[in-house]
Amino acid sequence: MKIIEQLLQDIPIPRMVKIQQKFHAPEIQDVAGAVHQAIQDVDVLCRISVGDRVAIAVGSRGVADIPILVREMVKAVKSVGGYPFIVPAMGSHGGATAEGQREVLEQLGVTEEFIGAPIFSSMDVVEIGRLPNGLPIYTDKHAFEADRVIVINRIKPHTAFRGPVESGLMKMITIGLGKQKGADAAHAYSFKYMAEHVLEMAKAVLSKVPIIFGLGTIENAYDRPSKIVAVPGEKLEEVEPQLLLEAKALMPRILFDPIDVLVVDEIGKDISGDGMDPNITGRYATPYASGGPEVSRIVALGLTDKTHGNANGLGLADMTTRKTFEAIEWEKGYANALTSTVVHVVKVPMVLETEELAVKAAIKTCNCLELDKVRLVQIHNTLHIKEIWISESLLPEAMEREDIEILSKPELLVF
Repeated sequence: MKIIEQLLQDIPIPRMVKIQQKFHAPEIQDVAGAVHQAIQDVDVLCRISVGDRVAIAVGSRGVADIPILVREMVKAVKSVGGYPFIVPAMGSHGGATAEGQREVLEQLGVTEEFIGAPIFSSMDVVEIGRLPNGLPIYTDKHAFEADRVIVINRIKPHTAFRGPVESGLMKMITIGLGKQKGADAAHAYSFKYMAEHVLEMAKAVLSKVPIIFGLGTIENAYDRPSKIVAVPGEKLEEVEPQLLLEAKALMPRILFDPIDVLVVDEIGKDISGDGMDPNITGRYATPYASGGPEVSRIVALGLTDKTHGNANGLGLADMTTRKTFEAIEWEKGYANALTSTVVHVVKVPMVLETEELAVKAAIKTCNCLELDKVRLVQIHNTLHIKEIWISESLLPEAMEREDIEILSKPELLVF
């Protein structure tokens, strides 16, 4: 018997119970209609003249109903005589190549056929200014040369810093539209200064690029749109901080704390910039953000198909599998790490031959006093935590909560 299997053969794996976590989750039923209503509420289409070339900036995150949001924006621009086109606004994602960024959009469902507009993907940028500390500020060349620009993004807490604005419209203007060079510049002084750099860089871009408004979405705990709002460019600095507070109030979470072992079935860039959202796992890539449960060990069992081998964030786990290791395309995660300057997210955790051994290794090393009573939680990914699995030891806690519904009897964990 191999030494690893011998060391782990007597580690007990608990029986698991499927539960449903319940959160306050307002949801928009007619997303297409909500887009047009949001635009109408602030009367921003009047800023587009007949014949204007209008760049619509779209990012790489798995924003709920992003194809519908983009399609309806295209329709709105066309309705007033504008000529819309899409520019990827995703920093260094997609392998930091024009082809890769187009592919990311297409994988999200944002195809030319569906949205009714061309996609102009390029990594070419224009330097539009510098911060007082010397950092250059870049923006997408296609957007810079357009007559008007619109940005579309979800507003939510960031995974690596805290500030008045985090992930959202102003960050997309700064880093997304800045492409690889812009992302590189924004991250150069680390996430310690990201909050102030995002604001200052975004204000500089807004003064030089004709961004007429942003379409922001807030998602509920089940990753469905709960609010869609259009914000005029000149009001972004005022409005977005309030939208961020609303987004934070609707964030889901794992309703158990502390956790000895957290098993995550899949991680990926389509799930979170960090592969798995630290706001859910409590495991952050930088010291400039915090929150979430106290977790002793994290097991990452696999990569999503849509991450295409980008294992950025795997370094935040403690154990993984041989299959996951062999699926890694190193240059993709390395490109993200070199741009963000956060390198330990692409390090490799302990690699075990099977899922069972990975889980057993996590249980053995979690320092739980009684391993047969380990507090173990299993989630599919950090985007979907409505239905999760908990170890039998957590069942008494679950039964006392009104925001948890028990869905199954205890059963063996299946690998």
